[in-house]
Amino acid sequence: MKIYRLLLAISFLIVVPKVLAEKVFVAVASNFSHSMQTLVQEFESVSEHKVVLTFGSSGKFYAQIRQGAPYHLFFSADQAKPLALEKDGLIVNASRFTYAIGRLVLWSAKTDPLQNIEDRFKSHDFKKLALPNPKLAPYGQAAMQVLTHMNLLESTKAKWIQGENVSQVYQFVGSGNVDLGFVAWSQVLAKQTNLEQYWLVPDAYHQPIKQDVVWLKRGKSNLGAKALLNFVRSEKAKAIIIEQGYSAVQRATL
Repeated sequence: MKIYRLLLAISFLIVVPKVLAEKVFVAVASNFSHSMQTLVQEFESVSEHKVVLTFGSSGKFYAQIRQGAPYHLFFSADQAKPLALEKDGLIVNASRFTYAIGRLVLWSAKTDPLQNIEDRFKSHDFKKLALPNPKLAPYGQAAMQVLTHMNLLESTKAKWIQGENVSQVYQFVGSGNVDLGFVAWSQVLAKQTNLEQYWLVPDAYHQPIKQDVVWLKRGKSNLGAKALLNFVRSEKAKAIIIEQGYSAVQRATL
């Protein structure tokens, strides 16, 4: 009988972690794709839970979540959409927090040692300017604020090419078909492509790009979702986020 109980206890210890391990479905703003993949890789190395990531525009994710999309967590590129979901009663109480503050950069894939990006921009020495759709993408809203701040909104409008999100804008510029584009600083750092041809936009030129995450009610019972959120709040995650080109905001665990 003692042997039987011992074997039962051992089998329980072996099975429990697998039973508790859950799959977490996460919607992530495209600008945070590389950073999120790095965070998840680190998280899964110390956790039984598995994370399934979907990347896209915050605006589209917001609409999908309102229609019942099966996500457990939503990492937005802004604060407005998570706040709207909170007001609609679609998130776990007190789960919303700012996980990163983004940096906007004006970037070119073309090497031009004769003139820096900021001077080219101010002198209108470019044919096309790409920016994320401000109706869908917070980085697009920030780009519009920069253009307004510099009194370049109307004078550059004929040269605009709008992408659905910053990832699409990066593709436009990276292909060489577009001279300049507003993208996330984290994208340029992640790709390590033509790091000399960029202008890191001063923070004072636009409102802070505070990016919030929410734990959706659909995933309230998902232990993996809670574990991932707590990991994102950790010092290890904070260091990764800063290394990826963001500012990090520390929060207490859930």
